[in-house]
Amino acid sequence: MKINLWCIGKTDQSEIADLVKYYENRLPKHWNFEINFIPDVKNAKNLSPELLKKEEGKLLQNGIENADYTILLDENGKQFTSREFSDKLNFWMNSSVKKVNFIIGGAYGFSDEMYALANEKISLSKMTFTHQMIRLFFVEQLYRADQILKGKPYHND
Repeated sequence: MKINLWCIGKTDQSEIADLVKYYENRLPKHWNFEINFIPDVKNAKNLSPELLKKEEGKLLQNGIENADYTILLDENGKQFTSREFSDKLNFWMNSSVKKVNFIIGGAYGFSDEMYALANEKISLSKMTFTHQMIRLFFVEQLYRADQILKGKPYHND
């Protein structure tokens, strides 16, 4: 199975980028994990939030194939514990899913077209974080899921 994380724009804070790389390097090679950066939309300040979401959605859709399983990291998505998330990854690995795309939207979220394309939505928290921090939190949770699936000790249980 291949796991992709799609993001709008690059991480411009080197401390966060270093931590993302730290966890990325600890992920199992058979996950074929890759972070894909979509460039910021040109003249974004001149676009309404709705038009900006549509333009970002078009750029994101260029990298997604019909057979992919696509998950939006969305504030209104379902929340999982780390164990539940690892179970979900394990389910996908043991089913016919070849590629899973996790997508972090832009500052205004996702367009209606992206919601229609998605197989599901996941929320990492009810709190609001920067898109840069979400990248770190998500990759750390992937690493944590791998450790859980390997039966490694998991925090206090």
